[in-house]
Amino acid sequence: MFAPLPVRSLSLLALCLAMTACGDKPPPQKGPTEVGVVTLTTRDVTVASELPGRTVSTMMSQVRPQVAGVIQKRLFTEGSLVSAGQPLYEIDQRLYRASRDEAIAALASAQASAAAAQAKARRYATLSDNEAVSAQERDDVNATARQAAAAVQQARASLATSNVNLQFTLVRAPISGRIGRTLFTQGALVTASQADPLTTIQQLDPIYVDITQSSAQLLQLRRSLAAGRTLPASATIRLKLDDGSDYPQAGQIEFAEPIVDVNSGTVTLRARFPNPDGLLLPGMFVRVVAPQAVVPNAILAPQQGISRDPKGNATALVVTKDNKVERRTVTAGQAIGDAWLITNGLKAGDRLIVEGTDKVKPDDQVKPVTIATKK
Repeated sequence: MFAPLPVRSLSLLALCLAMTACGDKPPPQKGPTEVGVVTLTTRDVTVASELPGRTVSTMMSQVRPQVAGVIQKRLFTEGSLVSAGQPLYEIDQRLYRASRDEAIAALASAQASAAAAQAKARRYATLSDNEAVSAQERDDVNATARQAAAAVQQARASLATSNVNLQFTLVRAPISGRIGRTLFTQGALVTASQADPLTTIQQLDPIYVDITQSSAQLLQLRRSLAAGRTLPASATIRLKLDDGSDYPQAGQIEFAEPIVDVNSGTVTLRARFPNPDGLLLPGMFVRVVAPQAVVPNAILAPQQGISRDPKGNATALVVTKDNKVERRTVTAGQAIGDAWLITNGLKAGDRLIVEGTDKVKPDDQVKPVTIATKK
């Protein structure tokens, strides 16, 4: 007879039999992988370029004296806004007042001499009619009268020059704008047309932005426009400041220089921007977002749906009509926001996989779920 098995041995045997029975059952079937897709559509897309630029004042004037003398007063606040014609400096006027007074006296003397000469000429004309004087004497007197009249005109011109020089002792702003720091203080001796300016005035509203664009890019754009592949875009442009923030005011392209810089191979474009708050200062580096062209019937693919293979080619996974994964090589051009401009490899109606690309491979059966996209 066999000895009965212990209770513990019976439990282990029952557990083994149960595990063996479970192992005979087939594993549960796994359903298609769920992926998020975006159905591609076509629309007109504005292609913009981000180009470097530098701000330039629309008008700039270096203030210089037009007469020599010692500065007695500075009549403006550095960094303030000044108006055209506003007095800025006062130069010692004493010598120029004396010169004007001398010119006034010289004019009075010339006028007195002219009056005497004219009176004598009239008397000689009467005597000549009576043949009391010779024709030569009469001609000499008339010539003296004309010389006296010319001397009056010369004295008037000298007086006008003296008045202008006296006015120049008050140095005025030639243009309206924001004035910089003064380079000459009270007591400094200045001379006419000196090399160093007294100060500088710059007009900041509006302000220019000079933009550089490569000649190759400009040539490509013109060829594309001529071929009808793109449409002309608006001339309205935007600015990005050096800290990455957007400038609130929009600008307009004024003109493009008709020559190419031989050193850099670039063409300079000039744009005009409103600057009411004086935020833009001359010499600042900025980035200009300029629309280059409008691509009709373009396809934009979300960037998360485009990847690169080991060779660097852009690829995309799309869902076919029978819900299978298909890999395509595409041509991704310029980035437009968070999407790529696709010029080849995708078409309207394609369902592009944007979520779950790491879970599937070509020919896999999937369950597509539409993902909402921003318009």
